[in-house]
Amino acid sequence: MDRPFVHRVGRTVVAVVVLAAASGAAAQQTAPVNFAREVQPILARRCFACHGPTAAKAGLRLNTRATAIERLKSGNRAVVPGRPDQSAIVQRIASDDPAFRMPPEGKPLAPQEVDRVRRWVEQGAEWQTHWAFEPVRAQPAPAVGGRAWVRNSIDAFVLAKLEQRGIEPSPPAEPRRLLRRLYFDLTGLPPTPADVDAFVNAAAVDMDRAYEAVVDRLLASDRHGERWARHWLDVVRFAETNSYERDGVKPHAWRYRDYVIRSFNADKPYDQFVREQLAGDELPAAAADSLIATGFYRLGLWDDEPADPELALYDGFDDIVTTVGQAFLGLTVNCSRCHDHKIDPIPQRDYYSLVAFFRNITPNGYESPNTARPIFTQPGDQQRYDAAVADLRQRQDEAQGMLRTIEDDFRRLAGVGDERGRDLAQLLKSRGAEVLGAERFAEYQRLQKRLDELKKTKVWDQFALCVTEHGRQAPDTFVLGRGNPQSKGDVVQPAFLSILGGGEPTGPAPDPAGHSTGRRLALANWIASPDNRLTGRVIVNRIWQHHFGRGLVRSPNNFGQLGDAPTHPELLDWLAAEFVRLGWRMKPLHKLIVMSNTYRQSSELRIGDFGLRNAGAASTAQSTVANPAMPKSQSLDPANDLFWRFNMRRLSAEEVRDSILAVNGRLNLAMYGPGFYPEISAEVLAGQSQPGKGWGKSSYEEQARRSVYIHVKRSLVPPMLATFDFPDTDTSCEARFITTQPNQALSMINGDFVNGQAAEFAARVRREAGERVEDRVALALRLALCRPPAPAEIERGVRLIASLEQRRGLSPDAALANYCLVVLNLNEFMYVD
Repeated sequence: MDRPFVHRVGRTVVAVVVLAAASGAAAQQTAPVNFAREVQPILARRCFACHGPTAAKAGLRLNTRATAIERLKSGNRAVVPGRPDQSAIVQRIASDDPAFRMPPEGKPLAPQEVDRVRRWVEQGAEWQTHWAFEPVRAQPAPAVGGRAWVRNSIDAFVLAKLEQRGIEPSPPAEPRRLLRRLYFDLTGLPPTPADVDAFVNAAAVDMDRAYEAVVDRLLASDRHGERWARHWLDVVRFAETNSYERDGVKPHAWRYRDYVIRSFNADKPYDQFVREQLAGDELPAAAADSLIATGFYRLGLWDDEPADPELALYDGFDDIVTTVGQAFLGLTVNCSRCHDHKIDPIPQRDYYSLVAFFRNITPNGYESPNTARPIFTQPGDQQRYDAAVADLRQRQDEAQGMLRTIEDDFRRLAGVGDERGRDLAQLLKSRGAEVLGAERFAEYQRLQKRLDELKKTKVWDQFALCVTEHGRQAPDTFVLGRGNPQSKGDVVQPAFLSILGGGEPTGPAPDPAGHSTGRRLALANWIASPDNRLTGRVIVNRIWQHHFGRGLVRSPNNFGQLGDAPTHPELLDWLAAEFVRLGWRMKPLHKLIVMSNTYRQSSELRIGDFGLRNAGAASTAQSTVANPAMPKSQSLDPANDLFWRFNMRRLSAEEVRDSILAVNGRLNLAMYGPGFYPEISAEVLAGQSQPGKGWGKSSYEEQARRSVYIHVKRSLVPPMLATFDFPDTDTSCEARFITTQPNQALSMINGDFVNGQAAEFAARVRREAGERVEDRVALALRLALCRPPAPAEIERGVRLIASLEQRRGLSPDAALANYCLVVLNLNEFMYVD
């Protein structure tokens, strides 16, 4: 059992910590510095604004080696290879004088950053290509001393870094905690008490076999796709409305969400997943899912009444280029819309060459053929649809013909001219009965009503939000000066990013029906190629991110020079190559990660036999001087960059809501279909430009569905989701903010939803636990915390319920509901470790 961290730490332990830290520092001093991974990101973030591609204060540019080492007018040289003592850059960034130190604004460089630049200069100031633009190089797992800890290659890569720093990995997590972590990670839901008992009993016999069986079962569960689809929906800015004042609905957008869930549950190869979203309609055998996938293009903001239609058109293209660049390639290509990219080697021409791939896409529109297309899932659907459309048109033509005959008779008898449309309708309304007679005019009115109904008739109920093109010939694409559509420059053709090899597509994909150019399929094939330097790296980094709380690259949408360098570059490349070798399938990669000892570590901090839980570690981590007995691992790697333990995390907004419904027994696991509408207070609805518009009312049973099925309205995010950091859907969200703010406590204590569900929780506890208060308290804790409660916890709960009844005058049912509310507010319920 864990014991609290106390003051009993001997001088020997302190000496070991100090010596190990000194040894690690000495090793770091002699380690070669990789410019692309360790130095260039510093220059890009802190120096390029004044000394970069577009600025040269004091005549200095640091974006190339030639300009960095040349002599300035002052006679100094910013970089003198091998001589940090003569290099102005080292002198300026290391200075304590604010008037002399660089950069002049913001915080000074961290000491380790200064040291990294100094060592780079000392080692010759070599200038390598940025790591992300180099080909993937899969190296074999390194040899390590602690072979017994290595379960798979992931552990070897992680342990090698730990051993270099003199850090030991943490012990394995306790089985119940590990199981809860795994359930939330793979499904977004907690295990039931029966799940916990079965695992603990099986683990007592054979832990590895029991754990692997649970991993396989959860990966095969439909809940897995619902959990991991939400991660992807964040990246592709999924929403079901357009934003702006009216925030009109995007018809059938929910089908895209269902497509992602199905794809993840089916373990669709990622390269196919990419091709379907970018060019599903251009695939040789386009099916319903591949058409639905192209809804990807329609998910962004859309102004249905722009002040400048041409600018709005290019804003739409920019949204697509931005999302494609960040989601699939991890690059901010959009920074080149108005000028050459100031940090990455992406010229403006490359940006518009990417726009050219999408230039032929038809604009958005409400329920128009440009956005909503029928989809067919069963054999013969196409024929049935065609026959139904033909029959409807025939009936419309017949009704229209009979109406036209009566209108012609009216004009002849009334002696009026060739009036049509509104004028004729007004004449018929005022004089129809008089001219035609009551019976003939009544027939006219019946026919008019019938035609109106036929026009509203839908012959098919399955439509999807899709992309379409104007045909085989695309309009020209121009480089726009400063991004202004009125300043057209050179014509450009579709071409791939020059930094990743460049080149134009060899030719459009064949399209016998002549509906599109085939350009998007060429782009999709390039992105989904095993040879693409970024695609594999970006997606495996996202998968790692959601297992460990952060990616090997902490900036998942930006692998460029302003992004973060990978903490484990060799592991990133190995995972990318392994992912492709596994057929681009995610589930084998998930299993590889969660089966590793790296993933199965405890989240606790330890010194010898003394345990320190994460909850109390924050203040301890602030200063090794104030507390020399700090765990060695924490002092050497306070941010856990090297993964020497597992990071505790708070549940996401969806997990909080879904877990409440799971533990009270109300969770409705119905899958797919149009989104539902949670109850929102009148006060929140009143904040809309048109209060309540666009927000429906779902049944109580529907409102108990998983949160991934909530209707996503850009201007009206349910308060509970917004409070717990639901992402902004206007742009791609690479990682959600994790905030701690008063509204979260207010929502969990005073919110109508949580209070109502606490009452449902209490009702379940009464049904299943019987009359004894002790049994009710024990069951509530067991359901919520996924473990048997300690006697002291049960005793506290019983005392609280008694106090609520005696001091507050609550009924037994109300007191139990209040206790269940307390349980749902426990940190142990809200956090995973």
